[in-house]
Amino acid sequence: MAAAPQLIVCVLLPRFELTVAAGTRTDLLGVPAAVAPEPGSQQIGAVSAAAEAYGIAPGMRLGEALARCQQLTLIPPDPAGVEDAFEQMLSALESIGAACEPLRPGLVCFDARGLLRLYGSRHDVEAVLVAARRAIRAPARFGVAPTRFAALGAATRARARQPLIVAGDSRQAREFLAPMPVELLRSIGGAAVAGAGGAAAAGGAAGAGGAAAAGGAAGAGVAALPEALQRLGISTLGELAALPRAAVADRFGRPGLHARRLALGGDTPLRPRDAGELVRESLDLPEVSSGQQLERALGLLIDRLLARRERRGRTLRVVVLSAALVEGGGTWRQRVSFRESLSDPLRMRLALTPRLQLLPAPAQTLRLTVERFGPPTNDQRALLEEAARVRAARLGEAVRQVRAAAGPDAALRVLQIDPSSRFPERRAVLAPYEGER
Repeated sequence: MAAAPQLIVCVLLPRFELTVAAGTRTDLLGVPAAVAPEPGSQQIGAVSAAAEAYGIAPGMRLGEALARCQQLTLIPPDPAGVEDAFEQMLSALESIGAACEPLRPGLVCFDARGLLRLYGSRHDVEAVLVAARRAIRAPARFGVAPTRFAALGAATRARARQPLIVAGDSRQAREFLAPMPVELLRSIGGAAVAGAGGAAAAGGAAGAGGAAAAGGAAGAGVAALPEALQRLGISTLGELAALPRAAVADRFGRPGLHARRLALGGDTPLRPRDAGELVRESLDLPEVSSGQQLERALGLLIDRLLARRERRGRTLRVVVLSAALVEGGGTWRQRVSFRESLSDPLRMRLALTPRLQLLPAPAQTLRLTVERFGPPTNDQRALLEEAARVRAARLGEAVRQVRAAAGPDAALRVLQIDPSSRFPERRAVLAPYEGER
């Protein structure tokens, strides 16, 4: 008996980063506007529809964007706000029972087959979409299809209140995708990169999976394929699907084969994120702070985070350090993966303090969030270090007693000078033992 086809629902919030960064200034969405480059980068973020009319696209260099539109309004980036808003969106969808796979901020997929009986009949996906729309309370676009890529294509064609549903199996998905432009590959490629790197935090871990359909390397290459395909005269996904597999593999390698598979209506199963929990500590600084004040605030946040009851003795593997900058300056965010799971506040300070030097402006609020927990604390090195300290203290006391009874030269140690020397007297000398200090 053949397995029932998947029923993938894609939820798309267009220009998610721009909308979050603009906040209450909704008038900026109607004029040429773009998210300003993050510190250390020259590439702009999401752009408005008016900016796209000038040929401006996300990822374009700032100089080129300003050359195309001198009236372009730059909005300070808000990565921390985007993280919070995306986490709220994921939590809202999970509250209706959806097992979500976050692709990138503002783009989520889940399989609706397990929710059909909960919200309607076995074939009434409309009821599931209504529940999802009520949960997120945002003008999202919904696409439904047998595969993730086809659902994404349907979401880009759907309207805010009119979902686009592609019924059937992979053959119907291929027929639906055939007339669509190869530019759609840029979206799924970016999603694969985000998923492989874990761009979105999920209370504990929002980012696992993404569209890592063929691995992070293949997903990263898919995003760059549309330009090369268009130079070869291939403008639609149907034309890509009609190419011989050997020719695509020879010209584009693994990313090309992955893109061809998507165009043929194939895809890999969803990889929903693991259920996580949000553990976060924030501190409002009394005045615009930098330098030692920030370091003290960071130490206080680490102590508070380790003292939280929700930690339950677990170590920390990945944390997110973020800050709200001076008024109008947006936010700043740094994701830190420890080499090994930590629960030692001193070692955490040593790892996180250098990141404070990357702040582009003085901070008003500092925040530390756990993105991924490690195993429970089972490190025995603290016990060994304590035993070594006790042994050193006892040895020092014994040396002091010997010197008190026999003089200062009663306790000496052998100090190697030149172990490879031919002369024995040059290989080592006697020096005072300093263990009592």
